[in-house]
Amino acid sequence: MQSDFKKLTLGFSPCPNDTFIFAALVHGRIDTGDIGFSEEILADVETLNTWALAKKLDITKISFSALGHVLQEYSLLPAGCALGRGCGPLLVAARPLSLTKDTVIGIPGRLTTAAMLLQLFHPECQKLVPLSFESIMPMVAAGELDAGVIIHESRFTYPLYGLSLVQDLGVWWEEQTGLPVPLGGIVARCDLGDDLHRQIAESIRASLRLAWAAPEKVMPYIVRHAQEMEEKVIKAHIDLYVNDFTLDLGDEGKQAVDEFLSRGRAAGILPPG
Repeated sequence: MQSDFKKLTLGFSPCPNDTFIFAALVHGRIDTGDIGFSEEILADVETLNTWALAKKLDITKISFSALGHVLQEYSLLPAGCALGRGCGPLLVAARPLSLTKDTVIGIPGRLTTAAMLLQLFHPECQKLVPLSFESIMPMVAAGELDAGVIIHESRFTYPLYGLSLVQDLGVWWEEQTGLPVPLGGIVARCDLGDDLHRQIAESIRASLRLAWAAPEKVMPYIVRHAQEMEEKVIKAHIDLYVNDFTLDLGDEGKQAVDEFLSRGRAAGILPPG
């Protein structure tokens, strides 16, 4: 029985792709066996990254850049990942610019995949300003930043701020590697053990399948956490970031994650493996 088992803490972001994946699970709509979950904890991905460094949660969404810092404490689960093609972070600006060491660029957190992709793309850029992701576009538009790396639904809305694309960092990654861009994944504490890891992954898959089968049942939960996002943007967000890799990372997904971590280590961004 769930009541006989220690409840596990679970953290993910309020972004539509995460709430879509976990809605059925956190509302008790699937059989999770003898796994119990405490009330979900929603936080922005950089907060979750920071908490992972402190081993705060049992199961959490993190950026793949952050994964490179916590592999001694957490194991990547093969379900729930955000990974794909045509879905990477975008480098945007209000006016044409050439990137130099003096270019001031807003990033959505130092531990984010977006920040590491920028560093891999243009290592000379050193003036990186960590900000909440929703504040980057207004600050670039106001001239407070030379450029910004944007994530999530910002890729659908940046033209509304008068901003132009400097570089699609996901496209750059795909051209460099031939692999999908790995954005973030779900990790579980290593000391939970392989059996629990498998159970948790299967629970995530069951939750995702239910959301795909009956999206109308999970949409109210998604909308409630979507920060006044328009429904068409919510649906575009889910369509872009939730895909076959989310159901199962698979060999190609694992290869993409391994390549990302390897390049981060080679560049000195991540600690040695």
